[in-house]
Amino acid sequence: MKFGTKAIHAGQEPDPSTGAVMTPIYQTSTYWQKAPGDNQGYEYSRGTNPTRKALEDCLAALENAKFGLAFSSGMGATDAVMKLLQPGDEVITGNDLYGGSYRIFTKIFANYGIKFHFLDLSDPEIVSQYTNEKTKLVWVETPTNPTMQIVDIEAIGKITKAKNLLFVVDNTFASPYLQNPIDLGADVVMHSVTKYIGGHSDVVMGALMLNDEDLYKRLWFIYNSCGATPGPMDSFLALRGIKTLHLRMKAHCENGRAIAEFLKTHPKVDKIYWPGFTDHPNHEVAKKQMRDFGGMISITLKDADLQETFRIASNFKVFTLAESLGGVESLINHPATMTHGSIPKEVREKVGVVDSLLRLSVGVEDVEDLLEDLKNALA
Repeated sequence: MKFGTKAIHAGQEPDPSTGAVMTPIYQTSTYWQKAPGDNQGYEYSRGTNPTRKALEDCLAALENAKFGLAFSSGMGATDAVMKLLQPGDEVITGNDLYGGSYRIFTKIFANYGIKFHFLDLSDPEIVSQYTNEKTKLVWVETPTNPTMQIVDIEAIGKITKAKNLLFVVDNTFASPYLQNPIDLGADVVMHSVTKYIGGHSDVVMGALMLNDEDLYKRLWFIYNSCGATPGPMDSFLALRGIKTLHLRMKAHCENGRAIAEFLKTHPKVDKIYWPGFTDHPNHEVAKKQMRDFGGMISITLKDADLQETFRIASNFKVFTLAESLGGVESLINHPATMTHGSIPKEVREKVGVVDSLLRLSVGVEDVEDLLEDLKNALA
């Protein structure tokens, strides 16, 4: 089954009781049992809900996985993975991460005796160099947020498999339409469903997709026990968003390419981060593991201090100054004070997240309007 067909049909059948084509919103907390323990597969909606189950099956299909778990946020999904670890365990991860991931690693799980190594993973061999008997997990973003570093999933997957390490890929920036990490050797794929999968900035949700049944059972136990599960209305909205994922991603990519090419030669732009350029670091890796290069672009402004950067960021009319990404509407974000504000200045600046950096989430509006908006704001 091709991707667009899976996005519309996977995990979803007409409702057997009414024939409803769209998965109903099962707005219930509990379920009738014929006798204690004799139920129809559902007991209590924290653990399982029919609307959420349809979403989870659809998400799994999109990532070519057997199992899916939906969480109330991307951070809820991240938290569940971290709870697989024990005090004394070590984690290898990237030096350019979403600020919320960095915060939960350093401010929450580091307090429980888990050690994190934040490394430049553009060369996969660094994983081997930092692996020891305490290493249990490799956590990767690619493309990274916000400097668009590209990590070779297949190469790291071979290393983690040889060393028996759990390998998780945050695939939020690419979406399942552009990249499928499980096919390349990842054990688990994490998504902030809030972003491209939901696609309409109207739901907050996360997800994990995987193939290993024992690992799925361990994660499901955490998911049910800790309770970071989404409600049926959010699950319904995410399912609805998924139905146009393939169409939206084509438009995101087309608009992203046009805007990246415009910005690359703009006199106000100092650096541009977009993996579709042949001179972008690890472009060939991106070309190999992604089907296109997406709608996420970051730029630094030439000769701009924080005040000037704020002025430009606040001067858009079509782009909206806001956190998040991946919606149909174009967004502009100042990572240093918004999405990455929890990362210490000296840490984020080492990887290029400077005060003059802006991150663009290119939407699906008419590209001529987006280009005009950029021209006016940068002027």
